[in-house]
Amino acid sequence: MYGKQTERAIAALSRLAEVWDGGRTRLSSVDIADNRGLPRPMVAKLLTTLSQGGLVSGSPGPSGGYMLARLPKEINFRQVYDLFERPDNSRNCPFGGGVCGGGSPCPMHDRLVQMQSEFSRYLNDTTFECFRVAAQDQGHKPSTASEHPERPRESWRAPLTRKAV
Repeated sequence: MYGKQTERAIAALSRLAEVWDGGRTRLSSVDIADNRGLPRPMVAKLLTTLSQGGLVSGSPGPSGGYMLARLPKEINFRQVYDLFERPDNSRNCPFGGGVCGGGSPCPMHDRLVQMQSEFSRYLNDTTFECFRVAAQDQGHKPSTASEHPERPRESWRAPLTRKAV
């Protein structure tokens, strides 16, 4: 779906959305990294890119830190995705050699088009407001990096180990 940078940028922004109070609360990159269990140097770099992209606002100094540049409901996943992912304009068919649209569709064509459409809708329709609502209105607290559930929940992520070919 998307790479680690995008995933971690979403994690950083989700933390800022959780504490959103109109811009009074600012978090340091260290606070965000530690809360999400992410590498500190990477979060600092991500926040720089997010700032350049107009999604966060940062200020230096002891009372500084980062906050969302706009309301959480005005920032969607597509905006983050576009900052960190390269567009794939390839028309190569993943099923085999050839160009998609040049001849009969491959057996996966309709499913791939549907998946691509659903993913695009997910990016466009998902805003950071869901994180603000979960934390502030519903009282949800994210697990910390040191917490491990007895039984892992089902995840969209691929398994950590790969089968030998």
